Amino acid sequence: MKVILLADVKKVGKKGEIVDVADGYGRNFLIAQKLAVMATAGSVDVLNKQQEQHKAQQEMLKQKAMEDAKKMESLTLVFHVKAQNGKVFGAVSTKQIVDELAKETIKVDKKKILDSVPIQSLGVTNVRIELYKGIIATVKVHLKEN
Repeated sequence: MKVILLADVKKVGKKGEIVDVADGYGRNFLIAQKLAVMATAGSVDVLNKQQEQHKAQQEMLKQKAMEDAKKMESLTLVFHVKAQNGKVFGAVSTKQIVDELAKETIKVDKKKILDSVPIQSLGVTNVRIELYKGIIATVKVHLKEN
């Protein structure tokens, strides 16, 4: 029996794949649990359309990530921190970096920041941020003494 998986199923396949399974397993478990649907001509057409839409959406996200990366390369985020004799009191966290980027109309998830160690030294520090799979931008973070 051929079925189209609606979710990832361990040892069977990933979401969106057409797999061949035993009749009883397909009917009594996969279809009953709404993990799969029968692979008919109509359902295969719907799957192909969904995959095309998903591909187009991913391409659009990739283009936006490339534009944001170019914008971030020329950007320097300036933070004023309390410091005495070159020693910083406190640190600049990933959340503060994300908030500053949001002011520049660049939306980034703080989990995507690859250098997640809080910045505790005066001067310029380069922070790498993964915007999309394989697209990594570097933004300069400048800490100035207050």
